Amino acid sequence: MITDYLDKIFCGDSLDIMRQLPDGCCDIAITSPPYNLKNSTGNGMKDGRGGKWAKAALVNGYADYNDNMPYDLYCEWQRNCLQEMMRLIKDDGAIFYNHKWRVQNGLIQDRHEIVQDFPVRQIIIWKRKGGINFNKGYFLPTYEVIYLIAKKKFQLAPKMGGCGDVWEFMQETNNVHPAPFPVALIDRIMENTSAQVILDPFMGSGTTAVSAIKNNRHYIGVELSQSYCDAAEQRIAQFKSDLGL
Repeated sequence: MITDYLDKIFCGDSLDIMRQLPDGCCDIAITSPPYNLKNSTGNGMKDGRGGKWAKAALVNGYADYNDNMPYDLYCEWQRNCLQEMMRLIKDDGAIFYNHKWRVQNGLIQDRHEIVQDFPVRQIIIWKRKGGINFNKGYFLPTYEVIYLIAKKKFQLAPKMGGCGDVWEFMQETNNVHPAPFPVALIDRIMENTSAQVILDPFMGSGTTAVSAIKNNRHYIGVELSQSYCDAAEQRIAQFKSDLGL
């Protein structure tokens, strides 16, 4: 039963866990996968440059994922994940899929290879504040993209959608995860949809779960790292305690 999965974070491989879930069990998916940035030649991660990069949060990858897959295998993995998310969302569902473009061998590499076979309805720009430019060959990147991958019947909540497609939110810094979503960004998605069950197969430190609780929704989370799962559960417990739940 779907109730066996609600409001829980499952520690394990995202594909393995998603394949255990029944069709149409979620209204929307909100997620930000590992970016595979250590396979990039444009940011100094791959060649191990020092300087500012040596102190960057993602230099060692994630807790149980080194963020350095061959690009073709990475794209295949992400397409498989999206295919599972499409199976799990309802006929009026959507996926909010955050990713970051990068420079590879001097040329911009968007995520077209990943999303090209999926029904991308819109690209939302997440304008971040701050950051460090590791490459003097181009200007400081200040945004990431959120692909709205929507089934035909997907609609925003009534009288919603007026916030535009450029969202400005400060990055979170006080977090055990090196690349957390801001809670306010997830709040905006939830406030603009009628979704009741939200899937996040790359839960990280639990931001989607916190926003779901805040907005009286249910969540299903998956996270590979036991340390991030533990941190997320602690964060959720503290958030509920602060709310008196």
